[in-house]
Amino acid sequence: MQPEDQKNKVEQEEFLEKLDERSAEGEAGAEGEAGEFMPSLEELLKQAELAAQEHHDAWLRAKADAENIRKRTQLEIANAHKFAVEGFSSELLAVKDSLEAALKVETSDLASMKSGVELTLKQLVSAFEKFNLSEISPVGEKFDPHKHQAMSMVEADAAPNTVVNVLQKGYLLHERVLRPALVIVAKAKES
Repeated sequence: MQPEDQKNKVEQEEFLEKLDERSAEGEAGAEGEAGEFMPSLEELLKQAELAAQEHHDAWLRAKADAENIRKRTQLEIANAHKFAVEGFSSELLAVKDSLEAALKVETSDLASMKSGVELTLKQLVSAFEKFNLSEISPVGEKFDPHKHQAMSMVEADAAPNTVVNVLQKGYLLHERVLRPALVIVAKAKES
């Protein structure tokens, strides 16, 4: 039993002893004294009803707060999904602008066209790096079915299950495969 509980029990026993003493002195005296120490049942009921009403009001406020938090969170999640690619999109706008500018040039020779395309490619690679989009170009690596998709197998001087040619580069987004690399894999030479 907790010390607080023991203290309350002792106080209750003392109160009951006093009531017993008063009742021994006379019924009228005991009732008069008990009225001073102990609230009437009606007062206790009113206090309990007030406490219940306060708890009910607090519960309703907490329930409304929880509902508001839920709605606000759903809105924030929806906006996060809706605008998740905003930064990446703004980086790609510069690449698009460069491509449009290249198409507007009327008198361009092959060298200047190639130079412009290289600069545009650098912009695109920079945007990819900024958003952790990286290439998978696995020539000479061991075939990994999680990152590569074998298109065919050929006899080659390389060890079996080694990538000998990349038909299309793959891409990773934060270490997750966005597109596997399409590869040709070496197989053991037949004797």
